[in-house]
Amino acid sequence: MEGTAIAILDGRRIMALSTVRPDGWPQTTIVGYANIGLLLYFVISRSSQKFANLQQDNRVSIAVGEEPSHLGLSQAVYSSAYAVEAVDAAEREQAWRLLTERHPNLQAYALPDQSELAVMRARCEHVSVVDFTRGFGHTEAFDATHPAAT
Repeated sequence: MEGTAIAILDGRRIMALSTVRPDGWPQTTIVGYANIGLLLYFVISRSSQKFANLQQDNRVSIAVGEEPSHLGLSQAVYSSAYAVEAVDAAEREQAWRLLTERHPNLQAYALPDQSELAVMRARCEHVSVVDFTRGFGHTEAFDATHPAAT
């Protein structure tokens, strides 16, 4: 099932990202992402509510999918994760390269200045995969294990 989750992530470009507001309510926004397996990268403004939320509580929930041409083709990934800033220069550069490959509209831009935009990473932890290509309502869940969880 992990392979199906990765294939879905590899085939999409945007995700719904939910953070926890200071008052406890969820806040969901849409962000572009790139991934290496179950490791997701995205960029957010340091002046955003999303960044402020993550500074207080780095738990996130993500949803990746799209509207299929036929209900029987529905596939989606839902996951919880911890989002942390990628501060290592090499990792930031790798993440930006992945993001510009996935999002051609970013190719004209250089790696954003760290003082304005944060390059974030989130490893999918508790993952649910909806895959109606395996039968109507087919859903499986798994906990991802990572050799060096961050």
